[in-house]
Amino acid sequence: MLINKKLPITYILKNVRAELTYVFIISIGVYLLTHLFKESVPAMPLTIPTFIGTAISILLSFKLNQSYDRWWEARKAWGSIVNDSRSLVMQLKSFIGPEHQFNIKTIAYRQIAWCYSLGQNLRNLNPTDNIEAFVSEKELLSLQKHHHVPLVLLSNQSADLTELRKNHQIELFSQFQLDNTLVRLCDSMGKVERIKSTVFPVTYRIFLQFMIYIFVVTLSISLTDIPFYFEIPLLIVISGVFFLLEKTAALMQEPFSNLPTDTPMTAIARNIEINIREILGEKELPKPYQMGTFYLD
Repeated sequence: MLINKKLPITYILKNVRAELTYVFIISIGVYLLTHLFKESVPAMPLTIPTFIGTAISILLSFKLNQSYDRWWEARKAWGSIVNDSRSLVMQLKSFIGPEHQFNIKTIAYRQIAWCYSLGQNLRNLNPTDNIEAFVSEKELLSLQKHHHVPLVLLSNQSADLTELRKNHQIELFSQFQLDNTLVRLCDSMGKVERIKSTVFPVTYRIFLQFMIYIFVVTLSISLTDIPFYFEIPLLIVISGVFFLLEKTAALMQEPFSNLPTDTPMTAIARNIEINIREILGEKELPKPYQMGTFYLD
């Protein structure tokens, strides 16, 4: 997640360098055509690129709103994961006696592993990385054989609660409350997976970019009276704003793509780990994740 207001100019330009290169080439081509074939090229009223620019602004506004909604929904889902992860461990401590501390710690640590694993899975990374400290070696080997590791971890949580109930270590009502918390965690997992698997229409982006290039061509023809050394930079700056907004929307609509604009799932999972270990009464706690150069992972 981008958190530093002073973004590196290299990061900004890197995202639109291809588009700006095309604009530069198109601008030179249109400039040469309008001056070599000045009599054949009709005059272009400035109202035409103005109209196209207004249409682009409306389309960009719609796309930015839709992209931010997807990003914010992803962040809200992870906010629910934070709350339910805390609730699960507090319920465990409340419903299970202190003499069963090992069972409480096993389930609590598996919940930490689930948070890290879910973030890795959403980013198409190995979901069993960085969870070896929170599950047993036997369980880790078993998880490596499965495709959907976070789902198996939740299933193991449910199985442990069922075993506790069979051994009369928790009451039926307590198991019911804990199962409800697991259901909410499963719902949150389903929400983020739905966002991940729902693709924003590619044709919308292609059409929008095509409109921006048409805008550049018409504006270049309209500015025939402006000197070359002023016209080209002006076209690059104006179109660059449009392309940056379009690229921002394109990045925000994919909140689990392992980019600086991502939902900071690793940092959230680390905060959940700290919270859970505090609830367990542990003293040696890891430090929260710090941002890199300009974003939080």
